[in-house]
Amino acid sequence: MSRFALIKAVLGPIMRLMFRPRVEGAEHIPGDGPVILAGNHLTFIDSMIMPLFCDRQVFFIGKDEYVTGKGLKGRLMAWFFTGCGMIPVDRDGGRGGVAALMTGRRVLEEGKVFSIYPEGTRSPDGRLYRGRTGIARLALMTGAPVVPFAIIGTDKVQPGGAGFPRPARVTVRFGEAMEFSRYEGMDRDRYVLRAVTDSVMAEVMRLSGQEYVDMYATKAKQAA
Repeated sequence: MSRFALIKAVLGPIMRLMFRPRVEGAEHIPGDGPVILAGNHLTFIDSMIMPLFCDRQVFFIGKDEYVTGKGLKGRLMAWFFTGCGMIPVDRDGGRGGVAALMTGRRVLEEGKVFSIYPEGTRSPDGRLYRGRTGIARLALMTGAPVVPFAIIGTDKVQPGGAGFPRPARVTVRFGEAMEFSRYEGMDRDRYVLRAVTDSVMAEVMRLSGQEYVDMYATKAKQAA
């Protein structure tokens, strides 16, 4: 049994009991081949909930600080997060965005599922913010289809993004796969990248029902 299968077997029933998850549209995720999952980001636990309720293992980028802790606690955290599919990347450095993009490309070229939050960070207030164009570059570089998704209710499970999760119903909703082969070879055209990103975010907004804000979430946090 793989580490992910073990974690899923142990935590899956507990999380189902706590969060009574409703999973909609999972059939839109192709059974094999590279897939990009692109969705909203309300709180830290999003990255733990969504992968546990997908049939295929999902890989995603996480801060390297989650796996560099010392002692028994640090080793357990590293074992858990990497077992769940997290790939640690130093995103604080000047080349953090490039490293994340190249990591996603490698995962997709191996025919796996890669999850990304186009907003780039958690929403500061529950609204959906402007997507960054890394999602579009990844789709155009690899030719992988994009399956938009929305996680609903995790802001009630973990208000403020911290503390022990509370029992509450969570919905994970997947939309139909989007493909952008018509833009092949245009992964450096900023107008194309913006158009592709905005079309993905429009689907995420439709699935989530969130109010859309045409501003980057990082700027909203800085202004708060």
